[in-house]
Amino acid sequence: MNAHPKDMLHEILGAALTAVAPDKAVKKFVSLDGEALLIDDVTYYLNTFENIYVVGAGKGAAPMAAQLEEILGDRITDGVICVKYGHTVPLRIIRTIEGAHPVPDANGERGARAILDLVTKTGKKDLILCCITGGASALTPALVEGISLDEGKKATQLLLECGATINEINAIRKHMSIFGSGNLARAAYPAQLAALIISDVVGDNLDVIASGPTSPDNSTFKDCMDIFERYKLIDKVPVNILAHMKKGAEGTIYETPKAGDPVFDSVQNLLVATNEQALHAAAAKAKDLGYTPRIITSKMTGEARTVAKDIAKQAKKAAGAKKEKLCLLSGGETTVTLTGKGLGGRNQEMALAAAVALDGCPNIAMLCAGTDGSDGPTDAAGGFALPDSLTRAKECQVCPKIYLADNDSYNYLKSTGDLLQTGPTLTNVMDICITLVQHGPF
Repeated sequence: MNAHPKDMLHEILGAALTAVAPDKAVKKFVSLDGEALLIDDVTYYLNTFENIYVVGAGKGAAPMAAQLEEILGDRITDGVICVKYGHTVPLRIIRTIEGAHPVPDANGERGARAILDLVTKTGKKDLILCCITGGASALTPALVEGISLDEGKKATQLLLECGATINEINAIRKHMSIFGSGNLARAAYPAQLAALIISDVVGDNLDVIASGPTSPDNSTFKDCMDIFERYKLIDKVPVNILAHMKKGAEGTIYETPKAGDPVFDSVQNLLVATNEQALHAAAAKAKDLGYTPRIITSKMTGEARTVAKDIAKQAKKAAGAKKEKLCLLSGGETTVTLTGKGLGGRNQEMALAAAVALDGCPNIAMLCAGTDGSDGPTDAAGGFALPDSLTRAKECQVCPKIYLADNDSYNYLKSTGDLLQTGPTLTNVMDICITLVQHGPF
């Protein structure tokens, strides 16, 4: 008897998440041999340092910090990390501050300033290990003088609601921040700094991940003004933020640190986990289950419902062309432009749109999932589009098209039993869409 498609989709997702677990990512790249701390291909001789500090931020920063405690033990002098509420693990030396995501709060600001205070007191004979994962931008909202946290929150909310990409949102955040856009590296200079980074952005650009606290910033104040104009936000963003961006675009205040700045001379930035790694692990598991894997892209972007339709179209074409069982894999991060008043997230909206597009396809099943375990302002990580999804919708007397029009994917999927609820996974490498295709019905 064949396994249920929902169970197989769960298995494939589980393999992907295991491959990018933050503690395993650290263990893969960091090891201690006597007095030599090896981080990828760089060796730090610990007897040459007076202090070792651990800092970090993001949804997966806690297990990364725990692994560093496991490796270094009492060699760590002090440390502080900022994580999303509920994304904690027990730590012995390193302090944890919890904050809000995706809309920042005062706790996140307190965490960011605690990290900055710690690294600012370091010197040339100190080593700082920095754990950075997705979510760090919102979790470290230490803003420039003259911009309040409430104003920063309003700008972030406006950008989320209008469907701005993570790159665009981070460009704005970076130019309001004293933490991101290379400013953490600036505060830590001249100490040695090694940043272990888990990417949650398409393209894995270091200056975009978590707003690039340890990386040169490639965005500009002019880019920020262009983003406000593109989404017609000039008259909506708080006046202090608009004034700050205008001054920057006019050159009356300093830009963020760029490539070539001496503050980056003593910085090692290392990617330890990516969406592509998760996709390859998912492909291996799919092969174990008897499916021929095909990675479509690790750079999935666009409007969630449109992307879902495109993947459904590819799945239908594949189903008609070959008799072999296929697993189509896509990774990245879509967006949702809110026009309704419902509840949901980009993965849930993809799942709902896919269910509509795949109506009448008994041989295709799809799972859309946020690898961090959270999707939008909900307790779900995503959703399923299964061969019998619309049959169950009729039994529950819910109309998928009405819910889709109202951006109410959460309540629709909850009614049909198609929500994916994992709880916090403590990692974050964007989203994964897994589509199983076979010649005959499941």
